[in-house]
This record gives sequence, C-alpha cells and structure tokens, in this order.
Amino acid sequence: MPDSSSHSIFAIFRGHPHQDLADLGEQHLQRDLNASDRRLLREAAGNVSLHTTLGSLLGLGLGLWTAYRIRANRVALYNAFRIGVNRPTELIFASGRREPVPDLEPYLRPTTWGDVATYAAFATGGLFLGGETGFLTGTAAATRTITKDPASRARIEKAFRLFQADILRRELHSLETDMKETDEWAADESSWDKLKSQASGLANSLKSH
Repeated sequence: MPDSSSHSIFAIFRGHPHQDLADLGEQHLQRDLNASDRRLLREAAGNVSLHTTLGSLLGLGLGLWTAYRIRANRVALYNAFRIGVNRPTELIFASGRREPVPDLEPYLRPTTWGDVATYAAFATGGLFLGGETGFLTGTAAATRTITKDPASRARIEKAFRLFQADILRRELHSLETDMKETDEWAADESSWDKLKSQASGLANSLKSH
C-alpha cells in the first residue's frame, strides 16, 4: 500500500509512490552504473532535496511574515478607527434627511480565529509555493550535475531506459494476469448459467410428470 506522504501536496513531504519501483530502480543503479555514476546521482538527488527543503522553509517564513504584517496593519487600522475623534455618526442629505452611519467597529475588531486563519492560510501557501519553487530549481541543478559529464550521462540515460523497459514489462505482465482472471471469471459465469439452465429444465421436467 503506498505511503500517504507520497501524494502530499507539499514537495518537502513527498516520498516515492511505489516501493517496488524504488527497489527496481535500486537494482538498476547497482547493476548498470559504476560507482562514479551512482555518486553523481546521489549528488543530483541531494541538490533536489536541499533546494526543496530550503525553498519550503523560506516560503514558510515569508508566509508567516506576511501574515504578521497583515495582522499588524489590521490592528493599526482598528485602533485608528476606534479612537478617531472625527468619526462620522450620520449623513445629512440636501433635502435635510438624516441617516445614521452604522457602527463598523465590531467588523474591524481583530479576533483570535481571524488571526489563526490568517497565519494558517499564509503559512500553508508559503510552504507550498516555496517547496514547489525549490523543487524546480533543485531539478534544474540536478540536471546540470548529471549532464556535465557526457560519458556518465550516456550510462545514466541507458540505465533509465532499461528501468523503463522493466516497468513496461511488469505492467504488461499485470495486464495479462488481469485478463486471464477475467477470462476465468467469464468461463465460470458461463458454466454457472449452463448449470442453472439444466436445473431449470430438470425442474420443469419433474413438474410435468
């Protein structure tokens, strides 16, 4: 069963969605690549992990700082509105009609739940955007790391193609197994229908006698 963290929307918490494919990839790493190639791949993977972690932390920090600034501005606006001495209390129209101005203070007053929602929303958004940005920059850095040695790049690409071929063979085997099970089930259904037909005919024959 895949780990739930494999499908996380946050790049920093993602793992490999299929452990069996990860094991298959490890087999190809050991069989098709030499030590320098594996070291190069580990360096590239480290770049992705480092960039993703740093991007997530920076995004989280930026989100929290933005939430803090928004809350501070809300408090300042509320205080300025609450203690304002020239706050209007009514509107006077040209016809002489007077209409009271509603009190907006309760709507501007900061609340605990509002603060929690602000911090949660901006922290989540910052973590997501920072993590995805770090993942993209890390992927670019990993690509540069792998492509700087043409010979190693060729071996890695060949190993990756062999890995893809093994995945396709596994999927084909799985499809063939499913088709056989479906055919067996259909055959069982057909036999069951024949048995029911024979039983029905026998019952009708007994009734007629």
